[in-house]
Amino acid sequence: MRGELDSAGTSVVHAAVADWLPDALDSDRLAAMLGQDHSRLRRISQPQLRARFAASRLLLKSAAAAALDTSAADLELAYRPGGRPYLRGIDQLDVSLSHTEELLVVGLARHGRIGVDVEFADRRMLNLGTERMVCTPHELEALRGMAEEHRNRELVRLWTLKEAYSKAIGQGLRFPFTGFGFDPGDERTRMLRPDGSPVAGVDWTFHSWLLDDEYMVSAAVHDPGFGDRRRPGGEPLQAPPLSASGSTTR
Repeated sequence: MRGELDSAGTSVVHAAVADWLPDALDSDRLAAMLGQDHSRLRRISQPQLRARFAASRLLLKSAAAAALDTSAADLELAYRPGGRPYLRGIDQLDVSLSHTEELLVVGLARHGRIGVDVEFADRRMLNLGTERMVCTPHELEALRGMAEEHRNRELVRLWTLKEAYSKAIGQGLRFPFTGFGFDPGDERTRMLRPDGSPVAGVDWTFHSWLLDDEYMVSAAVHDPGFGDRRRPGGEPLQAPPLSASGSTTR
């Protein structure tokens, strides 16, 4: 992770909830690690949600601490309107968090902003009305032109891309997903207008990964990010792979 941050300025790490679940959710040690988030944890009544909340904050703070070469307990997570997390008093590292039932994903960026999102790759979205809430006219037309067996997974990819961007700008689901789009099936992910024409002058790069053929992960990075940072010789840096993070990095 540190190597990716040093070379590309960004890193996306993932871990299972079970890998970061503390032995006890009511311990003094966990309370010290979570800080103000511990009061939020105590208000969550559903056991699975409590476990995921604690594990996700431990992973995020531990990854940020490793990047900043400090102690996780010394970092304080705070939240902007809309729920976007940030490290209070620290402006040299941007963070983002997403999770499914069992997987946690954390994005970190030394330059600009980052947003990440994860969904089950085969989560059923097609033909449920989701596409009309998510897709631009261009995206709808492109989806109709794809082989039927690929449409649902591609819709999930578009959803995670838009979620990642909206998280990066601090809007979440309040941002209208039909107001911007991407090109379904295109490996070069660019932001497009609703009619499919490229958006000029957009300082964002976008990437998606299929993890273990089970999870779709997307990241949105404000430049300089994956695409604009270069090695000393001028060679463009590639998007870093997802990094596995588990109990050995705690």
